[in-house]
Order: sequence, then structure tokens, then C-alpha cells
Amino acid sequence: MQAPLVVDATIRSAARIKGAEAGGLAPGYTRFYVEADVLALIRGDTPVPPRVGWLVDAPNDARGRPPRLRRLRVIAFARPVPGRPAQLQLVTPQSQFDWTPQTVERVRQVVRDTLAPGAPPAITGIGNAFHVPGSLPGEGETQIFLLTANNDPVSLSILRRPGEERRWAVALGEIVDDAAGPPQRDTLLWYRLACGLPRDLPATSTANEEPARAAIAREDYRFVLDQLGPCRETPGDAPLVMR
Repeated sequence: MQAPLVVDATIRSAARIKGAEAGGLAPGYTRFYVEADVLALIRGDTPVPPRVGWLVDAPNDARGRPPRLRRLRVIAFARPVPGRPAQLQLVTPQSQFDWTPQTVERVRQVVRDTLAPGAPPAITGIGNAFHVPGSLPGEGETQIFLLTANNDPVSLSILRRPGEERRWAVALGEIVDDAAGPPQRDTLLWYRLACGLPRDLPATSTANEEPARAAIAREDYRFVLDQLGPCRETPGDAPLVMR
């Protein structure tokens, strides 16, 4: 989302950068200037020449040796360099990822979701939350209203029924669809929730609730966070980390 250009390319050459030009390099990384042949422009309105170059900080292998980047197919998240059409700047020094079918499909899907009308907005906080008990013991529904960057309505609903697992859903709009469910992992909506929701339900969100109902609302909110999973992947997981 920070990158105006997302490029699918094969690295043609890689020159190691040393000395002062490698200033600020993180431990365990080597800086390269790479030139790459563009295979596809996954995202971008700016024309890109067939061959482009950029600086990248690439992780060393387990023995501390610099990686071999030549002929490697990569996905680069970048921005154009003004006045230098054949050069790009990565949005972060490590915004180059090895190409895999899974990674490129994930990237394409997120780009489609980002550009689509009604794209899930960024979550900025939590508004009111309340729990309504049902007619049977252990039955009830919690609703949590989220605050968003563009003020579009987003809400969570958590349904409890005796003898059943809790179910939850997210609604983008004023009306909660009974057939709605949780977002699929690694989609833009999942990312907005997993990375945008605070770790705890603010006390102000349940200030008008009875203590027992407020406690259930907090439990249901924690249930949603557990179901979403962590925002960032841990080392050793798939190479793409959405920040």
C-alpha cells in the first residue's frame, strides 16, 4: 500500500556496495545495486522501462555469506526516482522478496483489494461495544463498532449459542449480514483488522455496560484477536510480511 510501483522482475546483475555507500546497513545484510529485467508491472500508473535498477539490502545466508541474486526472480515494492526513469527506490531497504506463485498471487490479490471500490478502510480505534444476552443461559451477541480513517462503518459481531462454538463476523456497512463471516487470511480486510485493532478493548467502549456484560464483551473481543492471529509473520514463515 505504500508502494506506487510493484514490479515482477528477474535480476540481471548485482553489484555489492561497500564502504560509506553501505552506511546504515543492518547486521546480517549485504547491500547491492541490482539491474533487473521487468517481466510485469503488478501495480503502477508510471511507465517503467524494460530494465531498471535499485538498491537493496539482502539477508546473508546461515554462514554469513552474501546471497547470489543474479537470475533471481523477485517482487519489488518501489517508487520512481524523479528524473531517472530507469531507477527505482524500494519503499524500505528490504522491500524485495523472492518470487513464488503463492507470494505473487497474494500480492496481486491485495493490490486488487486496495484499488477496488469500497476497499476496507484503515482501522483507527474502537467505538462503542455492548453485549446483549439471549433468552437461554449462555446465549447472546456482542457488537463492537470500529473507528476508521475515512469514517466508513465497520463492525464486529460475536454470536454465542449454548453447546456451540462462538462465531464471529465483520460487516463493512450499516447492515450486518447474517451470512457474513470472518475475513480470509492474508486479504486486505484481514490485514486491516489483524494489524489495526488494539490489543485490548478500551474501557471507554463499555463504559455504559453492566460489569458482567462488559466482561463478556472483552472476552469476545479477545476471541476475535485470537482468531485473526498475529499481524506480522515470524522468522521462518512465508517470505512476504505485510506491514
